Amino acid sequence: MSSRKKQLLSVLACLAGGGLTLYAVTRVWSVQVELRPGLSDLRTEQTGAESQPWLIGLALVALAGTGALLATRGRVRRGLGVLLTLIGAGIVAGGVLARVTLDAGDAGASAFLWPVACVLGGAAVVAGGLLAARHGHQWSAMSARYERSTAPEPVTRTASAEPDTRSLWDALDRGDDPTVR
Repeated sequence: MSSRKKQLLSVLACLAGGGLTLYAVTRVWSVQVELRPGLSDLRTEQTGAESQPWLIGLALVALAGTGALLATRGRVRRGLGVLLTLIGAGIVAGGVLARVTLDAGDAGASAFLWPVACVLGGAAVVAGGLLAARHGHQWSAMSARYERSTAPEPVTRTASAEPDTRSLWDALDRGDDPTVR
């Protein structure tokens, strides 16, 4: 597989995994219904974010790390890959922990579906992070035009017939057309 394809696969895996995790933890994972004679039933829903609130933070960090994969290079990118791998492992652990400890109640299939989707999202982040940790130093980096230059470029002024921008604006302020000579 080419270096460019590995980079694309890593970025897409981290992006999809972080997005899937973020979506899955905001869905209802547990529904508790309290029967009240003579009154309507009291229904209490609990999302994955209410069960494991740190999963949202990990998903957002995974998404931010995906963007950073594109902006970094070399050892920093490989270190970011290791960090993304650890974040993905944390997402997997959180999804499994929530599924095991949470009483599903009357949630039905969503009590199984959303924790599994969260675990799959974490696994995708792990896979993307491992690719970046292993091959990230070989990937191309952003163009140098996005980096801050260390020395300012010298300003060269040439004597030309072109007026400077200040005089053009002054002419417009006076009501003159600076394009007519």
